[in-house]
Amino acid sequence: MKNTVVVGAQFGDEGKAKITDLLASNADVIIRYQGGSNAGHTVVYNDKKYKFHLVPSGILYEGKTCFVGAGVVIKPDDFQKEINELIAEGISEEHFKKALKVHPLAHITMPWHTEVDGYSENSLGKNKIGTTKKGIGPTYTDKYARVGIRVEDLFNEETLSEKLDVILPLKNKMLDKVYNLNTYSKDEAMALCAKYRKIFAPYVCFEWQQLLDDAKRNKTILFEGAQGVLLDIDYGTYPFVTSSNPVGGGAGVGASVGPLAINEVIGVFKAYITRVGEGPFVTELLDETGEKIQKIGAEFGVTTGRPRRCGWFDAVIAKYSVLVGGLSSIALTKLDVFDTFETIKLCTAYKNKKTGEITEYYPTNVYTHKDYEPVYEEFKGWMSDTTKVKHFDDLPNEAKIYLKRLEEVSGAPIKIISIGPDREQTIFV
Repeated sequence: MKNTVVVGAQFGDEGKAKITDLLASNADVIIRYQGGSNAGHTVVYNDKKYKFHLVPSGILYEGKTCFVGAGVVIKPDDFQKEINELIAEGISEEHFKKALKVHPLAHITMPWHTEVDGYSENSLGKNKIGTTKKGIGPTYTDKYARVGIRVEDLFNEETLSEKLDVILPLKNKMLDKVYNLNTYSKDEAMALCAKYRKIFAPYVCFEWQQLLDDAKRNKTILFEGAQGVLLDIDYGTYPFVTSSNPVGGGAGVGASVGPLAINEVIGVFKAYITRVGEGPFVTELLDETGEKIQKIGAEFGVTTGRPRRCGWFDAVIAKYSVLVGGLSSIALTKLDVFDTFETIKLCTAYKNKKTGEITEYYPTNVYTHKDYEPVYEEFKGWMSDTTKVKHFDDLPNEAKIYLKRLEEVSGAPIKIISIGPDREQTIFV
């Protein structure tokens, strides 16, 4: 296996965790490179569901190193809660201490980040972004404003004290005067950081340079992304986006290895498309078909439980994701959701309702998306069970026709097809 990045290629929730889990079996090091606990992944193994938010899903394997990279922002209480829940599901505490590593340069989500996030989202009213209110955006804001706290700061009280002397006056003024929220004394902040130090102590990897240097020379690396290309801070449906770079180019930065360590970028798509939260969605189905996809696909967010908006596969988005996401191949999930559909549609272009102009290229100004309607191609459904198919040649002919067209309009080959939640329900093309 080559050093591979797994990228969500739509709006997140594409089934990346299953693909990451499958590929992790052949990797030595699995690195989560961006995002925070606002992400959610579900892996099904031996009919048991494991839910991940910050911990790389490769933790289910023995003998792997699972690394939370510098590009991730970590809410300590969520991190501890996730580990406790996974231990309760049968993963041993000893395994975590051996396998799980945290980058000392990763930034920490403090309570004031969560409070500001909730206030800001609620104050937007009908213009809300759809954030999970977990403080991810404000944490990244402080990171780039150079007033953030990193994991390594927790382990040097002198450094931490000096940073808080700079951070707290600025933060408290904003909390009080702008947001009308409670402020924090230095003693309170130091006590919080002492608590967080205990949480991270078993996992922080101060030898990360040695670990990654060895991995680059002697081992296989799998880079695990969160969210999706259309939620990227630069290339997504701004401002309805996350606060980091899920695209393939973000992997090298967030994982501390640079682009030359990456050999392949696999973009994960659903056979249709879903979105949680606010923002434009040209192929959204607000009818019985959308409800059918939602019901069969069990489309509810892992982190929030919110129902996902559903629509036909959007090849305009796919083509865009292949370009800006750096995708070299496609992993397609949930093909089996269409097993009972007599007709399946595929959006290949957008038509401007005002001008009649048709475009196959993604309009980046999302405020104009209300002016577009999808141009569809229609396909005959296969009306048969695909969940037990083991080989591509054994798929129904109608399914192969749909997949072939999807490859053509997206601009990348399909290498993996998922036809169910279990590891075994996977076709490698």
